[in-house]
Amino acid sequence: MTSSDDASTLATVPTPALIVDRAVFDHNVATMGARWPGAALRPHVKAFKSTAMAAALRTAGHEGFCAATTREIEGLAAAGLGTDLLLANESVDPRRLASLGRLVRDGLARITVAVDSDETIDAATSAGLREVLIDVNVGLPRCGCEADDAGRLADRARSLGLEVRGVMGYEGHVVGLEDRAARDEGVAAAMHVLVAAHDVVGGDVISGGGTGTWDSNTWVTELQAGSFTLLDTAYAALGLPFRPGLSVLGTVISTNATTGFAVADVGLKALGMDHGKPEVDGSFVWFCSDEHLTFGPPRGTSFADWGVTVGDRVSVWPAHIDPTISQHERMHVIEGSTASSETARVVPDPDAAIIEVWPVDLRNW
Repeated sequence: MTSSDDASTLATVPTPALIVDRAVFDHNVATMGARWPGAALRPHVKAFKSTAMAAALRTAGHEGFCAATTREIEGLAAAGLGTDLLLANESVDPRRLASLGRLVRDGLARITVAVDSDETIDAATSAGLREVLIDVNVGLPRCGCEADDAGRLADRARSLGLEVRGVMGYEGHVVGLEDRAARDEGVAAAMHVLVAAHDVVGGDVISGGGTGTWDSNTWVTELQAGSFTLLDTAYAALGLPFRPGLSVLGTVISTNATTGFAVADVGLKALGMDHGKPEVDGSFVWFCSDEHLTFGPPRGTSFADWGVTVGDRVSVWPAHIDPTISQHERMHVIEGSTASSETARVVPDPDAAIIEVWPVDLRNW
């Protein structure tokens, strides 16, 4: 039986499997780095959950990372990537925070955590953490204090011996807006709130932003972006200069010529579906179920002319890479692809060589 680790080409990879086009990844990193070089970019590892990819980003000059879970922070530190880590999320779990505190105490990592309440400040202090950012609600109904409470929280954190490095705020409610004018207007309004809070809080850092606002957020001192590395169909709809570089390779396991559809082995358990259905070039996706993707020919094309048969390999393009990647154990990195005539995507060549396997080793919490 062939395992994913001993496969040498795409033709020998068991499906479903994550495929990364290294040339596309390099293009995306270079494009982002030209605008946000070095420490100005703080890649968000929640998008890809892989220390191997993080190491590639460090090689490109980006040594600071942000994360959503303590597991991600611990894994980055263990991989020697602990130069400047930010837990861009609140936690009050004493055991998980204590593990981060030990990393700081032992000199294994510099770790900053987001706080937005007295409780999160107390939890950080009790864990032995030393540095925080005040997380400010800039319009996304998620974490973050009200802007007019940021100064009080900063004062309290300092009174307990914490260093307040600055503020963070995520305009996640606008990063995906397809209308460019609305997106620009939304980020300006959100950053007006964050900058006002920073004026009161102080510190050197204004952290925020994302892939969708990479060129319109001119207020932050560091950009928290992760999806730009490989992109997905949701972000591709915004006309960004980044290219789709992650697909899920599937195998056609059944066809129905009477009704006119085919079934691939890429279902809900292999895809993130919160941003909509995936795409298959030259086809129309009907729906996904646990283990299956049902798809058919595009309108105006007959099943016979479509030409899909059992055993064919298909590239499935996810709408949201973050939860898609987190459902897999590894990414197969290839060189060798052909341009699609229908999209800006590149279609992996069936004979493409697998040049690396990147473990998705930062999954879980």
